[in-house]
Amino acid sequence: MRFVRYTLGQAAPTFGWLIEDRIGPLDGSPFDSYRRQEATIPLSSVRLLAPVLPGKIICIGRNYVEHAREHNAEVPETPLLFLKPPSSVIGPGDKIILPPQSQQVEHEGELAVVIGRRGRWIPMEQALDYVLGYTIGNDVTARDLQRRDGQWTRGKGFDTFCPLGPWIDTDFDPADALLTCRVNAEIRQMATIRDMVFTIPQLITFISSVMTLEPGDVILTGTPAGVGPMAAGDTVTVEIEGLGELKNPVSA
Repeated sequence: MRFVRYTLGQAAPTFGWLIEDRIGPLDGSPFDSYRRQEATIPLSSVRLLAPVLPGKIICIGRNYVEHAREHNAEVPETPLLFLKPPSSVIGPGDKIILPPQSQQVEHEGELAVVIGRRGRWIPMEQALDYVLGYTIGNDVTARDLQRRDGQWTRGKGFDTFCPLGPWIDTDFDPADALLTCRVNAEIRQMATIRDMVFTIPQLITFISSVMTLEPGDVILTGTPAGVGPMAAGDTVTVEIEGLGELKNPVSA
């Protein structure tokens, strides 16, 4: 099933479920009990929002070998964790705003895991039971600030620096899916999810040994090689085979 968050006209944001090109409202939330209403709303008539408003966004650094190499960095022996603030989240079609503090803002297309159940010290063999589904993310990064600061909060944390969407897919199998990131018509990143150093169950187990995972939390699983700059007027599209695409314009 695919869950969406959307607005229709002047109505308040609401959850829905998607089948083909029609949306049905949800009574309730994907993270709790809900009832599906009939899918009668054309997808083309709504504005899709970020499909989840996470309490926390846990990100994984250098989880693809070639990405670590392009930054002349070692592949970590254990997952390298950092956080992005919830205020950085935007949805499909929303503008990525380039902050005046940075002269080098880059895209990082990623698979995003959406947590569905509360968990701590989750065994690896049970890890996928805590996943509601998957969506697409872009870990936008002010690279010059990341390098200058020596830690990553400022470079990763600006408003609009975490596009998510277009939906949460509960049936998606990420095992061998192809991830592609394009800036305008230029392909910048291309890799399969299987190239990740640490698997999704390993990440969930490791993260939950540090912090409690809550329903709605998002794990950005790392980006492959090919990250690069964006400029005002560009459009960035992150596509994951079988899951969809997340497209955002870039603005000064």
